[in-house]
Amino acid sequence: MLRRLSALAALTAMLAAPAIASAQPVAAAPPPATATYAPNDYGAKQTWLCWPGAADACAVDLTTTVVQANGKTSAETFKADPKAPLDCFYVYPTVSRDPGVLSSMTIEPEERSVVLHQLARFGAKCRVFAPMYRQFTLTALNGMVMGKPLPGSADPAVRDVGYNDVKAAWTWYLAHENHGRGVVLIGHSQGSGVLTRLIKEEIDGKPAQARLVSAILMGTSLVVPKGMDVGGDFKSIPLCHANSQTGCVIAFASFRDNSPPPANSRFGRPRTPQPGMAAACVNPANLTGGKGELHAYLGSGATMIVEAATPPKAWATGVTVTTPFVSVPGLLSAQCVSTDDFNYLAIHVNADPADPRTDDIPGDIVIGTMTLKDWGLHLIDANLTMGNLVDIVGDESTAWAAKAK
Repeated sequence: MLRRLSALAALTAMLAAPAIASAQPVAAAPPPATATYAPNDYGAKQTWLCWPGAADACAVDLTTTVVQANGKTSAETFKADPKAPLDCFYVYPTVSRDPGVLSSMTIEPEERSVVLHQLARFGAKCRVFAPMYRQFTLTALNGMVMGKPLPGSADPAVRDVGYNDVKAAWTWYLAHENHGRGVVLIGHSQGSGVLTRLIKEEIDGKPAQARLVSAILMGTSLVVPKGMDVGGDFKSIPLCHANSQTGCVIAFASFRDNSPPPANSRFGRPRTPQPGMAAACVNPANLTGGKGELHAYLGSGATMIVEAATPPKAWATGVTVTTPFVSVPGLLSAQCVSTDDFNYLAIHVNADPADPRTDDIPGDIVIGTMTLKDWGLHLIDANLTMGNLVDIVGDESTAWAAKAK
């Protein structure tokens, strides 16, 4: 479980990698690259957070309490499929609280917590691979926000270390573990930013594209031409519109439908103004368009991905939840909403004050009594959509196998 974030950490907790540059102090010109970093050996298992069949961070308890609208509960168990026909390659968001600009390669509670919430459940449909990488830390981000950047935080070489690690892990995986299997790329926030660059430079229009089943890029602003499915960040990889479609991308950033992105929001639009361009929104609850029911797996109590400033809601009157996760069928739905300025995934809570179940969910970033509306539901992008995404990967697996035949 992540330790309680400070106010500044909460403000910067999961910035996507491309957004890091915009947070640094303005300078007349970028300093020259001076630092050098030895490459990691991704042939060594200790450089991987999750590896198929290993007793590692993804070998966790995913038992879920299902709370129905009438307050009745049941337990849902989970089992990974060691013979899953696809692979999933995951890059985690900004979670490291290490003291330097870049994180170490030591697996800490923060990395373990995030794969519990964002990756392990995909093990029902794919073999999971999650490399450790030397990411830009929360500590460094806080220093920039405070106007006291850590030494080296503006060095271009430093800013490339995390990406180079992930690229090396991807290259090693393709050479030694892929064996012609289809791959789903999964990322959130900084992880999505790293994967977006990897896809641009190493997959889009390259031989590796033949292995791409889909890319799931959560909590990011993937750039596409307005009203179009391809172009912008990716030149030949379209947005997904059906569960049976392969070789496509799912991208979104979630906000409550009654709290849309404010003018200062960091998500839902391109990171820099680009005429004719918009942020992609693909609804995992309904890839064909329109509204759909979310199959969410929400962290229960202390197992939330981040301890909120306010405690989680009681899930139903008289119900005590002891499992790591909670599912609330019928409570949540989603649809993509487009305005003049934003494209985002609007989350609706189908509250019924007359029934015993909760009428709200936790997930906002709250500092004291202030909700940071520009972040939306960024912290639980993956939790909200997890069941839908796992089902999509299952359907893609069937389609991929049929195409292979």
